[in-house]
Amino acid sequence: MSTEVIPAAETCQQARLSRDARFDGLFYIAVNSTGIYCRPICPARAPAEHQVQYFASAASAAAAGFRPCLRCRPDSAPGSPAWQGNQTSLRRAMKLIDQGALQDGDQTSLCARLGISERYLRKLFAQHLGVSPKQYALYQQILFAKQLLHQTKMPVTDIAAMAGFHSLRRFHDAFKQQLQLTPTQIRGQRMAQQSAIIELELSYRPPLAWHLLLEFWQQRTLTGLEWLDGEHYGRLIDWPPGQGQQHGWFDVAPIAGKNALKLTLHWPDHETLLPVVKQIRRLLDLDADLQVIEQHLQSQLGSTVKTGLRIPGVWSAWEAGIRAILGQQVSIAGARAQLNRLLVLGTEHPRPSAVPAHTPETVWLQFPTPAQVGADELLMLKVPGARRQTILALADQMWAAPEQHPSQWLPIKGIGPWTVAYACLRGLSETDVWLGGDLGIQKALARQHAGFDAQTLSPWRSYATLQLWFGLADAPAGSTEQGE
Repeated sequence: MSTEVIPAAETCQQARLSRDARFDGLFYIAVNSTGIYCRPICPARAPAEHQVQYFASAASAAAAGFRPCLRCRPDSAPGSPAWQGNQTSLRRAMKLIDQGALQDGDQTSLCARLGISERYLRKLFAQHLGVSPKQYALYQQILFAKQLLHQTKMPVTDIAAMAGFHSLRRFHDAFKQQLQLTPTQIRGQRMAQQSAIIELELSYRPPLAWHLLLEFWQQRTLTGLEWLDGEHYGRLIDWPPGQGQQHGWFDVAPIAGKNALKLTLHWPDHETLLPVVKQIRRLLDLDADLQVIEQHLQSQLGSTVKTGLRIPGVWSAWEAGIRAILGQQVSIAGARAQLNRLLVLGTEHPRPSAVPAHTPETVWLQFPTPAQVGADELLMLKVPGARRQTILALADQMWAAPEQHPSQWLPIKGIGPWTVAYACLRGLSETDVWLGGDLGIQKALARQHAGFDAQTLSPWRSYATLQLWFGLADAPAGSTEQGE
């Protein structure tokens, strides 16, 4: 039995025997007799309880000598939130590692960016994931490569590069060492094909109220940057987020009969594919454990809690910050109009092939970078001059230090706690953001929760904010977004 944070053994047993999708990715089942580890939803015949061990992560199961099941494909499981909660340093470390911090640098430089010692970083990973930071990073690369081998027909050399390996020999050695399988055993006899479009399945733990996410995005979609059609949502993206060095787009829609979304992705840079896919999962909030979150919210908000509501993200904290500034004390429609005016500063992009044929837009534009915004006087914006100056000051600060946290924006005149909180909620998908200054939230609380203590909703106040917007305010997502 692993010592990591996982559900109780009785809960794990019941979940695997019933193949409960709500536990998918929360733990993994290793079978002693076969040497294989599986997801709780694996369709294979369930082994006897004395033959299994439970692990909190796929990496820890592999570190114990087990190889992944080829039927349930543990590489496709949703990410585990076991490390979340108050472990801020671990969250930041995992995010940086997912963005390639240990591929482009070493553990010493990572710890310097985090402001912690290497010993403490190793302790956090061992305690919550059962592996070292380097083992975690390598296994994320391997599992992503395995997913590409299963779900695409790309050449193995391309897959190795996309998973972050600079040497094909290193890729084969790591693959065999970590999974006890070769890439050829995964792919079989399928012929490789070159394609500029990548299609993947993004798994999640149910429930997912996809229609509520679409409803939220519909009110805020920017013309020529995003599109919605039926069950589809898509948008232009860049990497690093908000800096515009590389460009592409994605489109997602539910897969009938599966707890997964179909991702169609156009991304030309092989070496950054893994962090881009991770960023898309973050934007869609696909790794949330809503069973835990909703139980907590129901204990405080009662039966008004809507099932399956996730955080509707945007691509970067920079974009979320600009949306927040232009949304201060105006209607959602008014903010959208200003943002569409600002969008003309962005880099023009070819029309994405996933855009519906009936969509009339002929010009597609990336969201403008800090450099593009800072180089303009912003006279196209119909806002007070002080607000233009706030945007320009933020652009200068983000251009100088693009990786800074929104909390560092507070010294800028015109930016206060509401703007910072909004950027953290939608741009970083932080789970404990409380937008108590929002007019819609204030109205909802005054009507149904007078004297309510928001601290009781922690650590899931972001979801409580969204629940109040959708379920309790006058309009589905709040009639206004009030700023500083």
